[in-house]
Amino acid sequence: MAIGEFAAAPKVPGDGGLLLSAPMYWFYEMNHAALNPSRALADVTRLLYKNPLNPLARTTFGKSVAAACEVFERATRRYGRPEWGISSTLVGAERVGVRIETVWQRPFCRLAHFARDFEHPPHRPQPRLLIVAPMSGHYATLLRGTVEAFLPNHDVYVTEWTDARMVPITEGRFDLDDYIDYVVSMLHFLGGDVHVVAVCQPSVPVMAAVAVMEAADDPDVPRSMVLMGGPIDTRVNPTGVNALAESRGVDWFRRNVITRVPFPHPGVMRDVYPGFLQLYGFVTMNLDRHVEAHRNLFHHLVEGDGDGAQKHREFYDEYLAVMDIAAEFYLQTVDAVFVRHALPKGVLSHRAEAVDAASIRRVALMTVEGEHDDISGVGQTAAAHGLCVNIPADLKTHWLQPGVGHYGVFNGSRFRSEIAPRISDFVLSHNFRHTGFNRARKPGAPPPRPTADGSAALREHSAS
Repeated sequence: MAIGEFAAAPKVPGDGGLLLSAPMYWFYEMNHAALNPSRALADVTRLLYKNPLNPLARTTFGKSVAAACEVFERATRRYGRPEWGISSTLVGAERVGVRIETVWQRPFCRLAHFARDFEHPPHRPQPRLLIVAPMSGHYATLLRGTVEAFLPNHDVYVTEWTDARMVPITEGRFDLDDYIDYVVSMLHFLGGDVHVVAVCQPSVPVMAAVAVMEAADDPDVPRSMVLMGGPIDTRVNPTGVNALAESRGVDWFRRNVITRVPFPHPGVMRDVYPGFLQLYGFVTMNLDRHVEAHRNLFHHLVEGDGDGAQKHREFYDEYLAVMDIAAEFYLQTVDAVFVRHALPKGVLSHRAEAVDAASIRRVALMTVEGEHDDISGVGQTAAAHGLCVNIPADLKTHWLQPGVGHYGVFNGSRFRSEIAPRISDFVLSHNFRHTGFNRARKPGAPPPRPTADGSAALREHSAS
């Protein structure tokens, strides 16, 4: 199932244009508000027919009415940001508590730290991981399984991107340059003593951020960079998603999927690619499966299969929770990544300066792909190795995971048993400093100012 990637845009009759897209969000809000009384009535009816004091609650008729009301309410509600639901993890033989705290924040992102409360600090090194979640529709909690897999062996930080409709227009724009700046700023905050993991869409801006830092001899470049199922070069083994974006072009997306946030959201009048349109695109890609899933939910509820119904709720509480994306970031990414192929062609720029992947020389590189990935085809992520020509061969590795699709690259049983351990081993193997790195700093400490030849970083490294 395609999860939160670009180009999953709805199909509209004809060209659509501004006449369709401009008021679309406003009509959606009006429709949602108009359904509020129906949802309330359905909820009351469900509670009535589930009440043990109601003799009809134990009949097939009563169970069917309650089930139909729940399916209707769930199909028409708006889903908010899910909770992480991670309160502990097992480190070695010790069960330790986990606290989620915000350690860095900007208008469009906060950095969440999954702090583990050790009673006895582990002897095994616990390398820090900065997991950059995709800003492509779903919330960062989609990576819950990813975080849970890494917590036993790593100190984990995750980017939580903000729903664009919640950011006041006075906070300014957010584009691809800003995304790269955010990643650089977070790496500065963490002091370079970190390994960055880009899940899917962030692979391009993360690689660009590391290239920008390397070109400036920045002492805070990460120790390693792991790119998972990312569209580094979409010319390689192009998928339907890639072909759709390239054939339609940026102007089509600007005309048909960009609209403005309506009142009363804090981001009123901000141009966005709205979450409800993204969700429409996700669902229509596998409409039969979603219809069948909701039919099964009805039968589970009537038959009293609590486990089956709960699994459905858990999945769709996550899947149907979507966020708006800033229009300028979305359009620039479609243009740079899927239409112009700017990074592999060497024409990507950041703040009017060229981004050269060949600048990366001190950062170990690992790429991970899924054999059946229908979003980022096999070879698109591995193309990073051909671009990073100055990374020594012993600092590079690639893993193609058999039997998984796009989602399985970063979640599921095979991720936990086969992919996550390989990433952890790779990170641990490169958890050291090469010449040119600064010594580890505490998060938030100011970095040393490098000279043109990087001598400040060298002196810092020698002193350590």
